[in-house]
Amino acid sequence: MSEPEECEQARLKRNLNELLQELRIAQAGVQILFGFLLSIVFTERYREVDQYVRTTHLITVLFAAASVVLLTAPVAWHRVLFRRGRREDVIEIAHRFVLVGLGTLAATMTGTVLLLAEVIVGGWIGIAFGVAAAIGFASLWFVLPWRERRRDTAESSAYLDRVKACDY
Repeated sequence: MSEPEECEQARLKRNLNELLQELRIAQAGVQILFGFLLSIVFTERYREVDQYVRTTHLITVLFAAASVVLLTAPVAWHRVLFRRGRREDVIEIAHRFVLVGLGTLAATMTGTVLLLAEVIVGGWIGIAFGVAAAIGFASLWFVLPWRERRRDTAESSAYLDRVKACDY
């Protein structure tokens, strides 16, 4: 294997390891939240809530399930394609799953805040808490990072060229 190929393989391995580490953090949180959301229907108080809260709960559970699927799918892809020379494909596909999974996780968290606020304070104040959560997640998880990404300049392009050449 030539030096550039070896450097590329090292970069791919590092990228995959970083991605899997990020997933471990997200997976644990979303699975705990999913279990919590599932258990709510078995409480005494759930029988008393109105249809709006029940519908919000169901939608939130569905977003949580989608989050679990999307944030665990990269592990399955990695395992199925293990030692097939497809590491770059796995990283690219996993990257997309994670971005969409973070979106569904943000929706899950927003729904959870909305549910809690509806039960505690109700009405427009509860909805305001849900909207504030949605704005917070959208801003901090997507809008601001993408804005920073768009600010990339020729300087960062030169850095990427050095990284690709394993001059790091």
